[in-house]
Amino acid sequence: MVPLFDAYRQFYNQPGNAEAAQQFLEERVSKEESVIFMAKVDGEAAGFVQLYPTFSSIALQRAFILNDLYVDEKFRKQGIGRSLLDKCYAYCVEGNARFITLETAKDNHQAQKLYEQMGMQQDEMLHYSKYWG
Repeated sequence: MVPLFDAYRQFYNQPGNAEAAQQFLEERVSKEESVIFMAKVDGEAAGFVQLYPTFSSIALQRAFILNDLYVDEKFRKQGIGRSLLDKCYAYCVEGNARFITLETAKDNHQAQKLYEQMGMQQDEMLHYSKYWG
């Protein structure tokens, strides 16, 4: 899982750091702060998705932020991303989640196409962020 997560971060122009990636993942899992599903092809890690729990105060239900979805380049265009999303949807439905949400880069057209094919749509809500560091 760590090499995939580190490659995902590098995809978004972060420096590679397998040790920090491993520590981050271990903390999320040990503190039950995320849910991770990994896809394998012939025993080789091919992709992963990570969900972070949140809540809908309006609906009084749990919800999830799909923060990370990555498929190794050599496994792309084989339906792995779609399978990972299907797994997320099933997990959310089983857990009676209100919604699953994500954000992606404006120029990540391939991902946008997949999300729309999988029934996701852009929100009508405005999304604001403030970043430090």
